[in-house]
Amino acid sequence: MRRWMVELSLALAATALGVVFLRTSISEGDSAPVAFEVATGVLAAAGLILFRRSRPVALTLVLIPLGILFALPMGATPVALFAVGLHRRPWVAASLVALHSVLVAAIYYIALGATRLYVESVVFLVLLHVSLVAIAMLIRSHRLLVASWAERARQAEEGQRLRVEQARLAERERLAREMHDVLAHRLSLLAVHAGALEVRRDASDGEQHAAGVIRATAHDALEDLRSVIHMLRAPAEDQPQPTLGDVPALVEQSRSAGADVGLTLDGGDGVPETVGRHVYRIVQEALTNARKHAPGAPVSVAISGGAEHGLDVTVHNTITAQGPAMPGAGTGLAGLRERVALVGGRLEHGPTAAGEFHLRAWLPWTQ
Repeated sequence: MRRWMVELSLALAATALGVVFLRTSISEGDSAPVAFEVATGVLAAAGLILFRRSRPVALTLVLIPLGILFALPMGATPVALFAVGLHRRPWVAASLVALHSVLVAAIYYIALGATRLYVESVVFLVLLHVSLVAIAMLIRSHRLLVASWAERARQAEEGQRLRVEQARLAERERLAREMHDVLAHRLSLLAVHAGALEVRRDASDGEQHAAGVIRATAHDALEDLRSVIHMLRAPAEDQPQPTLGDVPALVEQSRSAGADVGLTLDGGDGVPETVGRHVYRIVQEALTNARKHAPGAPVSVAISGGAEHGLDVTVHNTITAQGPAMPGAGTGLAGLRERVALVGGRLEHGPTAAGEFHLRAWLPWTQ
């Protein structure tokens, strides 16, 4: 809409300038019939509106003879030449200005002779058109300069982004090597010793079962570690991620390790994958904390909700002081709080008056 308003305004300005030329011609008694003037003036204005941007050279070649023969289209010729200087190469605009100047000088000399009016008319028209084309060429060069600066800035930003990406990849490689060196060896030793304990003849059935759980868990931890290392070294969007459907298997793993975990899953149909992944991580961290700080205590996991009200995740366990203290950095719950806050959810946790540790999260049902 703004473009057509600009074209219409230029056409009206050209028509107004043509009216000035027409009044001068009528006062001097050398104008064409008014009907021809109006027809050519309308044709010139329509050409400006339709072809000033797309075909300025062809439009100018049509308007040059019309502007010489008739007074009303004379106002459209400077606008067309300005468009040529603005949208085409400089030599094209200079050639058209030279052509127009030669034709004006020749035809006006035939019509007026070597008179003062001839000199004034030719000088005025030539200076007008040369000035307009020079201004248009200056604007065009300024636009090209600004565009080149913008391109250089874009290339600089792209180079900076590539350098940051390379630094990020290098940091991922370092983290991957560090994780592999620190954890893989220890987990392998744990799996080997657990396997040896599992096949000991003098071990009881409970000890063999516990050793088998330890060995299987160490093996799964090694597989998870390899997956994480692979993602750090070559991150990909198609890496499989856990969803809500994997929560029962997660609970079953805890049960196999001897934990008393109850699961209530209601309204889990059609949960978006992103929400399901957050739920999985919340339950995983809650079960890990329960094993660390309340070993042997029963744990209850409840997941409910729907598309209208969002998803509620509740985990609570009895607070006990049994078992050895396990190391922890204390960042698990902080990480959960950040994860839930990023998706617009809420997280509450802490001990209750009934002697339980309660964790409740609410997640919006977003795709």
